[in-house]
Parts: sequence; C-alpha cells; structure tokens
Amino acid sequence: MDQVIPFAVKPLGVRGRIVRLGAVIDDIVSRHDYPEPVSALLAESIALTAMLGTALKFDGKFIVQTKTSGPVSMIVADYAAPGGVRGCAKFSKEKLDALAKPDQKQLLGEGYLGMTVDQGADMERYQGIVPLGSSTLVDAAHTYFQQSEQIPTRLRMAAGPLFERGEKKPHWRVGAILVQHIPVEGGLPPMNFPSGDAPEGSEIETPEDDNWVKARLLLDTVEDHELLDPTLTAEEILYRLYHEDGVTVYPAIPINRYCSCSREAVSAMLTNFSGGDRADMVKDGTIEVACEFCSTAYQFKPNEFDLAE
Repeated sequence: MDQVIPFAVKPLGVRGRIVRLGAVIDDIVSRHDYPEPVSALLAESIALTAMLGTALKFDGKFIVQTKTSGPVSMIVADYAAPGGVRGCAKFSKEKLDALAKPDQKQLLGEGYLGMTVDQGADMERYQGIVPLGSSTLVDAAHTYFQQSEQIPTRLRMAAGPLFERGEKKPHWRVGAILVQHIPVEGGLPPMNFPSGDAPEGSEIETPEDDNWVKARLLLDTVEDHELLDPTLTAEEILYRLYHEDGVTVYPAIPINRYCSCSREAVSAMLTNFSGGDRADMVKDGTIEVACEFCSTAYQFKPNEFDLAE
C-alpha cells in the first residue's frame, strides 16, 4: 500500500501519479507529538514530495519546504531515491490554540513554498519558489506547475487518522493523485522539473481542450475517503475515474521511511562545537541530541569529548 503508481490516460493526453501511504506515514507521524492539524499538513507534504520525487529520472533528492508566519512556521519533507521519505514540522502551540478550527490556509499563513531538486554534491541544485498567502499546499503546487512547467495540472490530496476494524488506536493515512495534460504526438514524455520560474507578473495562457477539461473534472470527483480507504486500491480508484477512456497503469514504486541520522554523525556534529557550548548542553550528566526527523535520541557522556576545546 505504501507506493506511488504512475499512470496514463492516453486517449485524453493525460499522465499522472497516485500516492497511497499507510504504514510509512503512520510511522513518521507517530514519532512526533504534533497536534492533528499539523500532522495532516506534514502527511500531505510528504505525499507531495513522494509523488514528485519518484518522477525524477536520476538518483538524488527532491525536497519540499515551507517557511511561513503562520502557526506551522516550517515544514521539511524530502524524498531520497530510490524510495525513501522523511519529514518534520515546527509549530507554535500558542498560535495554534488561538484558532478555533484551523484550516490549511490559516496554518500556513504568509510565506513561501520551495521545491528543490538535489542531484548530488557535484551537480547544480534546481529550486522553484512560490508564495504562500491564503493558499493550501494544493494551491501552491498548482502555482508551481503553472510557473515552472507551464503544464496544465490538477492535484487532489487528503490525510487523516483512521480506525481500522479491531484497532483501538487510529492509524494515519495519506493519499494524493495528480494529472497533467500533455497532448503531443508519439506518447507521453517523462516528467521534468525546470529550474526557471516565469518572470514576475507574467500571465501564462494555457488553452484548454475538451480532453483536458474531461480529465480534470473527473479527478475533481475523487472524495477524501476514497484516497484514504485502505480497502480501496489505487488501481480501483483509477478505474473508477478513467475506465471509459482506458487507463494504463505502470509498475508501482515502493515507498519507505528513511533517516540519515546516526550516532556517528551526531558525534561528529558535537565535535564541531566549542567545549563551552558542549558544556552548556550537559543535563544530568548527559548530552542528549534528538533527530528532528525521526525523534531518535542520542546520548553522550561529557568525557567522550574534550570540554576544554
């Protein structure tokens, strides 16, 4: 169930991807003590990252990051080939408690969404940035594709905790589906992510044809519960949407949780601090550092380092 499935509706000139994450997103969310609205926002960010990261045609990373003035001041989600995802968030409990029933637009507030393609240390990084202001993640993603790819795009996402039969504790799930219109001869080209954004203030006119209108209107009929239902497969969702025109489903890309932290890496980081700074970190005779992504806590004794350095 933790996978991304590419697909195409060739008679409509449409390509797309559908993401269904169960155990992976539940594992990531359960490692943090985030309020439910923050967890849902993080889950959707990870689903978006997995969707776009698996479209890259080389090994590397795809990173989605927000920085805003809202209650959720930052989200970082990244995809590392060939299928690893992770993510974390920072939020203000005070700002969050001040909202009666926060929606995504309120959670994010003013700021920006950045999408970065990292091909490795010796390669150039590509980044696209779109503003956030009265926008959801879906709104921002639509703006990104309009400015950077100039391809008609439609995206739906949903996330939330679900109780499964016989379970006393809910499990988090997230689902997302994207379609893009590529009416060209000779098939559907691979996705790519150009670095250049459209000039500020420019208007991109994308004429709609009947095939694209049909494809996006059908996508808009997808309900949140369909994207989250563990008894409904991705193939069944695609069949419900596009069986009239025929949908081609390509091999699934499995998704797993990963983290690059290790005791050795944390120890090396601490070595770079001054002795005084490390001394200030000592509590109850121990230096403890927790990974922001996976919440794993690493403990060190002061005598493992020279505090006089």
